[in-house]
Amino acid sequence: MTGAADEGLRVALTRSTPTFSFEFFPPRTAAGGRALWNAIRRIEPLAPDFVSITYGAGGSSRDRTVEVVRRVVTETTLRPVAHLTAVGHSAAELRRVVGRYADAGVRDVLAVRGDPPGDPRGAWSAHPDGFTHAYELVELIRSLGDFTIGVAAFPERHPRSTDWESDIRHFVAKCRAGADYAITQMFFDVEDYLRLRDRVTAAGCDIPIIPEIMPATDVRRISRFVELSGCAFPEDLAHALEAARDDPAAGHRVGVEHATAMAERLLAEGAPGLHFITLNSSTAATDIHRTVAPARPVPPAGTGAVRGALPAGGAPVGLPGQA
Repeated sequence: MTGAADEGLRVALTRSTPTFSFEFFPPRTAAGGRALWNAIRRIEPLAPDFVSITYGAGGSSRDRTVEVVRRVVTETTLRPVAHLTAVGHSAAELRRVVGRYADAGVRDVLAVRGDPPGDPRGAWSAHPDGFTHAYELVELIRSLGDFTIGVAAFPERHPRSTDWESDIRHFVAKCRAGADYAITQMFFDVEDYLRLRDRVTAAGCDIPIIPEIMPATDVRRISRFVELSGCAFPEDLAHALEAARDDPAAGHRVGVEHATAMAERLLAEGAPGLHFITLNSSTAATDIHRTVAPARPVPPAGTGAVRGALPAGGAPVGLPGQA
């Protein structure tokens, strides 16, 4: 069954103007929940093409992710893209999670292999009844209904890939499995994105690759993210943030200026959109968006996703009993 959510996101991904979207994560505490929903309400008037809700390592935030996605559908005009990771889950468990998303009216999923719980850089092993590669997760989601499926892309190569040839081969496998688009891991050099796009195109894959923008406004916080992701961090930006270590307003300006310059060049180079990491505090992301994105009207209530598309119980019609 094809619904408005599928058509809407697919149309947005193929239009000539860029998409704009924002990423949130499910909170662990009541205070975190208030911060998340304050950020979401600040984003809503911008009428982004979608917002994505992350899924913790090893499925650690599964229920919280599903609940945030459900609330976005029922309480806002936003279109949620629900993350789903293969690590730590059997195929049967993954089917059930997809069914819960679909039962909430969500037909937009970002499928990633995921990091192991505890130590994202630690040894990775598949669930004995699960999947080893992200393309298998894409195939599963594609088999369960008419979903719009996103996947991950890595401008500096996936940290577990041994070389670019194997990295691109795995990415193309996700395209062939049915991915509609990709969102990159965060990066800080536009040239890395452009080289990735050229490699993917040369390999015969033409899905849109949306660059992810991380506003680096705090040297302590960004150092941790860089350590976990393994991405390169520009020395000049690191020095500027270090100089602003004890001045949050100055750090905010440094990070927003750098990320805005990246965003403007990416759009000038033909990037199909921009995906902003908010860290559930949307100020820096909205500052950048205000500079690079045209104003849009807020859609009427109730257009965020398909409602009533499925029978009770969470299963899409026809649901059977590496990064």
